[in-house]
This record gives sequence, C-alpha cells and structure tokens, in this order.
Amino acid sequence: MAGIGYQRASLIYNPNAGFLRGRKRLLEQVIRVLRDGGHQVTPRGTSGPGHATQLARDCVSSGDELILVMGGDGSIHEAVNGMAGAKTPLAVLPAGTANVLAMETGLGRKPLPAAARLSELEPARVALGLLEEANGAPRRYFLLMAGAGLDAYVVTIVSGPLKNKLGKAAYWIAPFRLLARRLEEFQVRSEGVARRSSFALASRVRNYGGDLEIAGGASLLSNHFEVVLFEGASPFRYLKYFLGVLTRTATRMSGVTVFQTGSLLLEPAPGDAVHVQLDGEDCGTLPARLRIVPDALTLLLPPDYLARERKRWTTSPTR
Repeated sequence: MAGIGYQRASLIYNPNAGFLRGRKRLLEQVIRVLRDGGHQVTPRGTSGPGHATQLARDCVSSGDELILVMGGDGSIHEAVNGMAGAKTPLAVLPAGTANVLAMETGLGRKPLPAAARLSELEPARVALGLLEEANGAPRRYFLLMAGAGLDAYVVTIVSGPLKNKLGKAAYWIAPFRLLARRLEEFQVRSEGVARRSSFALASRVRNYGGDLEIAGGASLLSNHFEVVLFEGASPFRYLKYFLGVLTRTATRMSGVTVFQTGSLLLEPAPGDAVHVQLDGEDCGTLPARLRIVPDALTLLLPPDYLARERKRWTTSPTR
C-alpha cells in the first residue's frame, strides 16, 4: 500500500543519459515505483543542453514540492542552476555515465533502487560553488567540483558520440592525446598565497569520476572547497600522479598541494587558453573566480551518509 509521499513532484529526465538511452521501459518502471511509494510524479523530458535548467526553474516557480533528476551529473548540474537559492528539495536518480553524486552519497548506480528509497531520504541544506568572472560577475553554480587545466581540457575533447560509445572509458583514453603537448600552467590565488598549477581541482566531494578518491577532506556538508593542485607542464609527470591517485598517496607527493578555502582566483598566463569544467561540463576558459555560496540548495540524502558526514564535521577539530 502506498504511503504518504510528495503530492506534487516533477521528474526531470535526460532521455540521452547513459543508462536511459533506448530504454523507455525503464522510465516507466521508475515512475511506477515512485507512484507505488505514494509520490505523485509528473515526468518532464529534456530536449537539449540547458533545458533542465529551465525546467527546474519552472518547477520552482510553480510550487512543486520536489524535483527529481534522472540522468547523469551533467543533468543534475543543469537542474541545480535552476534551483540555486530556492527551498524546493532535489532528489537524484542516477542514470548517467559517472554518477559521482550518487556514488559519493551511497545511492548507487541505478535509478530503480534509488527511486524505491525516496521515502527514507532526508533533507539537508548544502552550499554550492559559484564560478564567477574575474571581475565578480556570476557565470555558473556547481554542486560537485570545478576543475581547471588538464581535466577540463579532457572534457572538451571527449565528444558526445565517443562518450556514448565508450562511457567512462572515453575519459581514460582522451589524455593520451596530450602526451606530445605542453600543459599550460596557471596561477591559483587564495587567501593571499599564489601557487602554480596545470590541474587545479576545487571539490565538494571526495570522489573523482565516481571511482577515484582525490579530495579526501571534501564534504557536501562543509562550507569550503578541498583544493588539490598538481604542478608541472610535462604530461608524463601525470603518470606518477595517476599512480598516486590509484594508491591514494597523491596528496603526499612532491608537486601536489592540498588546502581548504572558501574562494580562489584562477589566472592563466598571457596568451594561454586554459579551460574550466564544472561537474564534468565544459564552462569556458580562465580567468575565473570560484567561491562558496552557503545555504544554497536542499538535497535529499541517505540518512547513513548524513550521519557519517555530520559526525566527521562535528568531531574534527580542524574543521
């Protein structure tokens, strides 16, 4: 028997997301599971890039009790940009390539089990990151991470067809194109200190790509970024870094710097075009400023994840 659920919820879904392509029946099954749980859901499919942002904004304006997003981290990123600052909660049904948010919080990789757990999820108010122009003009919000340099360049060269065919493997193959080129280094300024980097990660989650842990001190419940900087213009240096990431020793390596901050400024050398990505989506080039916006989004999260993170952030004397 159905319980008391959300009586006015919208399900924003990306029909081209990795787990949904060609699987219309899966969407029907997810909707049935949600409705069996007492949730009155209206499906709203996206028609192209940016559409999830407008759909989410419309859902907030119309007074929906809940917005669910079924897709990958890119679909979530778009929806967040239509919800930033609103009180309407967001729930995630993983159906993408990497599913970083779902893996980080323990929701898993598949939308059906996540849909069945909706009633047990608890709301938490979290901060968002904001990418601004160097002069302070806002560009985009992000929930998970911002990356500048090497990884953002990889995002720009992984085409839609290649990603659709190979999934996450496309991101591991693409860097081999970089072995013959110099990596652009840029300056990272934070709290009066300037540092050089060819890959800068400002993260709100520990996992990178859903499988690898880079920013071990990051948390969605914190009000700062965990910043990890990798130095060096030679791409071969990243073979060492990659081994360190696999063994979770990268942050102790020479050439790697880790710190926590609420804002940072990224400035390229004159003439260099250094790309920046947000939540796995290309967002143009530097210069740019990143800063934390507290109390910006309500997320529905598993209670065990919330208990673990709250304990970690209330017992640590350094946070």
